[in-house]
Amino acid sequence: MLELVKKVVRDVRKSLKTGHFKKDLICEHLWLGTRYGGFYVWPGGLNENSIVYSFGIGEDVSFDNEINKRYGCHVYGFDPTPKSIRWVKGQKLFEKFHFHEFGLSTKSGFANFFLPKNPEHVSGSLFVHNNTSALEKVRVAMKSLEDIVSEKQHSHIDVLKIDIEGAEYGVVESILDSGISITQILIEFHDRMILDGVSKSKHLVKKLKEKGYGIFAVSETYEEVSFLKKESLLHS
Repeated sequence: MLELVKKVVRDVRKSLKTGHFKKDLICEHLWLGTRYGGFYVWPGGLNENSIVYSFGIGEDVSFDNEINKRYGCHVYGFDPTPKSIRWVKGQKLFEKFHFHEFGLSTKSGFANFFLPKNPEHVSGSLFVHNNTSALEKVRVAMKSLEDIVSEKQHSHIDVLKIDIEGAEYGVVESILDSGISITQILIEFHDRMILDGVSKSKHLVKKLKEKGYGIFAVSETYEEVSFLKKESLLHS
């Protein structure tokens, strides 16, 4: 009986922290990539002409590999982390993978990029948080999504994957305000790492829904959350 009570308490606490990630769209979805580096995607409309932007490569291209293998689409990968850049250069990647040595921000330019406290880890961030060091930092190139799509001459992004270690809040808001046409937005939320992370996640989910997106899939850890432009289902 005591164990049951404890379980109920844990479930209630979990609900309070993750209730804003509740699915509100029902559609087909597939997990692509490893348990660590993967995301759920909606397969509707994905084909060899689809454009995928993948921000935050680290040392895991399993998501990128699998979405290309299934649909033959072009994948544009981005990561400014020195360790990630070295790793990518040492890999033999598929022909339609286009890697860029800069990161995603609200504006283009150079910025301080804080490296992980643990030298065995790869992911850095624009912000100091639980996993990054305030002392270990490098200057890296960053670009806004508006500038990137303009340079690439892309009028639409089919899948936008964002794993940028706590910088997702301001960045995704600026993307939503830009009016860039995007079908799916896949976000790894890092609210566990930053101050007021849960409230920031709730605010961002609210804004995504106001812009016409719904949640169609959530990972077991409630960290990887997949959003779909609701009108896309009407045309599938």
